[in-house]
Amino acid sequence: MALHPQVEEFLKRVAAAGGWSFRELGVTECRAAYSRVLRSLPPCTRPLAKVEDRGVEGASSLPVKVRIYTPQGEGPFPVLVFFHGGGFVIGDLDSHDNVCRELASGAGVIVVSVDYRLAPEHRFPAGIDDAVAMTRWACASAATFGGDPARVAVGGDSAGGNFAAVVARRMRDEGTRIAAQLLVYPTTRLDDVVMPSMVENAVGYRLERADMDWFRSLYLSSDADGFNVDASPILASDLSGLAPALVQTCEYDPLRDEGEAYGRALQSAGVRTVVERYDGTIHGSFGLYAMLEPGRRMMDRAIEWLRETLRS
Repeated sequence: MALHPQVEEFLKRVAAAGGWSFRELGVTECRAAYSRVLRSLPPCTRPLAKVEDRGVEGASSLPVKVRIYTPQGEGPFPVLVFFHGGGFVIGDLDSHDNVCRELASGAGVIVVSVDYRLAPEHRFPAGIDDAVAMTRWACASAATFGGDPARVAVGGDSAGGNFAAVVARRMRDEGTRIAAQLLVYPTTRLDDVVMPSMVENAVGYRLERADMDWFRSLYLSSDADGFNVDASPILASDLSGLAPALVQTCEYDPLRDEGEAYGRALQSAGVRTVVERYDGTIHGSFGLYAMLEPGRRMMDRAIEWLRETLRS
């Protein structure tokens, strides 16, 4: 279908403002510009009981910063360990603060947002190692911050969706039960396979194929890393026994097809999985829920699904 009118207007405004692309800015300015855009959005006004920053020992024995969002009400609450998007290179706790507040208050879950190490300073597998370590910590320590250790979920958008998918499988292999996985337009393959949507939506829809090539080159140390199942979760030989999943994709997104292919692979493996495509919209809509109607629908659906899947 055609672009949603709000999405079309958003792209026009971006173009009128100079239309910068991620890859053209370089790492430092790209990070700054990305944060400026997301921090400029209307703040989330949903009520929360508490927001707390902590340092938790990560995979490198150095502290990883996490931000814990606790909803109002009586616990123990389900826990969502959340990994922000940004191509493994950009993004931080602040860039996704609104998203985490919205999820915590709306779904009635404690959100543990993870400030994992970024490439290119820390290439694969540093970030995913942090993600795994923080999920282990959340599972082991949930009761200490009001969470229910029997209802720990993982989630993320884009690169964060990649991490959530990998972490869900890694936790299964370690014998730790994950209750749900929220995968918002996830990156699921960094090998040499080019999906049709990567060609169809290569230019013109904010995130471009060349941007993904740039992010990939900064994240991976070699092309061989792209064939590692911890970089490309769709290549895993066994997806059975994983947590129920919601996979959300966008019509005009280069990552659309790999997200949907991963959802189908989960379904084929017997995993209870819902795959939903949001027509007329673009990559990044979930984080723009305050200004784009399709993003609002994505957020509301994620909240509804988390409530339903994680209810006691």
